[in-house]
Amino acid sequence: MPPTTDVSELSYEQARDELVQVVAELEQGSATLEHSLALWERGEALAARCEEWLVGAKARLDAARASAGTAASGEDR
Repeated sequence: MPPTTDVSELSYEQARDELVQVVAELEQGSATLEHSLALWERGEALAARCEEWLVGAKARLDAARASAGTAASGEDR
């Protein structure tokens, strides 16, 4: 069975690493259909969690750049 840790509690690195494991297990093709479906569902949730982290990181970078740009234009006055 896939791990039961709530995906929303995972860091980006934890979700990414587990997703790599899920993909590797699915690629082996030796799991039962039921187990494969459970792995697929877990993989989808892990991918979504990684996306959440990346979107959040991008928003923070964009905000920092905007703040730096505002500070820089304020120095020109």
